[in-house]
Amino acid sequence: MTKLYSIGEVLIDFIPLDKGAALKDVTAFERAPGGAPANVAAAVAKFGHNASMITKLGSDAFGDFLIEQLQNAGVETDKILRTNEANTGLAFVSLKENGERDFSFYRKPSADLLFEESELQEEWFGEGDILHFCSVDLVDSPMKIAHKRAVEIMKKKGGLVSFDPNVRLPLWESPEDCRAAILEFLPHAHILKVSDEELEFITGISDEAEAIASLFKGDVQAVVYTKGADGAELYTQADKWESSGFTVDVQDTTGAGDAFIGGFLFKLLETNSNPENVLSILREKHADFLLFANASGALTAAGLGAISALPDKETVLELSQKAFNIDGDKASGIAEK
Repeated sequence: MTKLYSIGEVLIDFIPLDKGAALKDVTAFERAPGGAPANVAAAVAKFGHNASMITKLGSDAFGDFLIEQLQNAGVETDKILRTNEANTGLAFVSLKENGERDFSFYRKPSADLLFEESELQEEWFGEGDILHFCSVDLVDSPMKIAHKRAVEIMKKKGGLVSFDPNVRLPLWESPEDCRAAILEFLPHAHILKVSDEELEFITGISDEAEAIASLFKGDVQAVVYTKGADGAELYTQADKWESSGFTVDVQDTTGAGDAFIGGFLFKLLETNSNPENVLSILREKHADFLLFANASGALTAAGLGAISALPDKETVLELSQKAFNIDGDKASGIAEK
C-alpha cells in the first residue's frame, strides 16, 4: 500500500479550558498533541491509509507523549528521531469565542528544527507515495535543508508532493521571511492548499482569481483553496470546482484545515494518484474528494484539539452522505465552472 509521509513539526498544543480570554489571562490549559504535518498524518491514518511522520523530538516527557499519541492514531513513528540538544516544541493557544486562535510558540530552537538531511533515507519513499509539508519548519535550520532533500527524493521515486503553507507569522523574524520561504518551496509542490486568509499574504495580489492563477508555478498541478465554513474550491489550470461547507457547532478550529487536507490526500492515496495521472483523477473524482475533505474539517472543528478531535472514516462518510442528492449522482454543493 502507498503511504503518506509528513515532514516537519510535532508539538504540544496547550489549549485553554475557557474561550474568549486573551492568552495572558488564561489560567488553565489542556495538553493536546499537535503540529500541522502531524495532524495531517494522523488524519490519513485514522481514515485507514498508511501514514508516517518524519521529524525529531526532544528526549523528554513531551516527546514520549507525542509518540504515544501518534501511535494511538495509527501513524508510524519509526522515522521520528530523538535528541538531547533541544526540547520538544510547545504552543500555547488562546481560543476566541468563535473558535479562532492566537498562538504563542516556545522553540529556540525546538528539536524538530535539528533534523538533518543526512538522516533521511532514500529507500523510505516509493512510487505513488505522497510527501506533505507546511511552512513552520522552513525557517533557516537543518530541517529546511531536509525538506528540500525529501522533496527531491519523492519526485525521483515518482510520488506526489503536497504543500500547505499554514502561515504562522509569530514564528518568523518578519512576514517577509515567511513569504520568501513559502515562495521558495511553492513551485516544487504538485498539490498546494491555501486558505482565504493566506492568499493575499502569499501572493501579494488582492484580486482572488488573479492571485490563485499566480500560484501555478513550476510543478504545481492543483490548488485547493479553502474558505472555512464556506467550503472550498479546487483549481487546475484548466478547471475550477466549488464545494459547500458544513454547518457545525465550532468548538476549536485548531487542526480543521489539517483534517481537510488530510481527507483530500487520503482520497489521492486511495485512488493511487501520481504526478502523471493526478489531473485526470481530479477531473473524475473532484466531487467526492471535496465532499470528504469538507466533512473531515467540519467534524474536527466541532471537537477540541487537533489529533484528539479527528473523526474516523465512518463518521466522515456519514456526514458526507447527507450532502448527496437523492439520485446519488453528484454531491450537493459541488459546482463545475
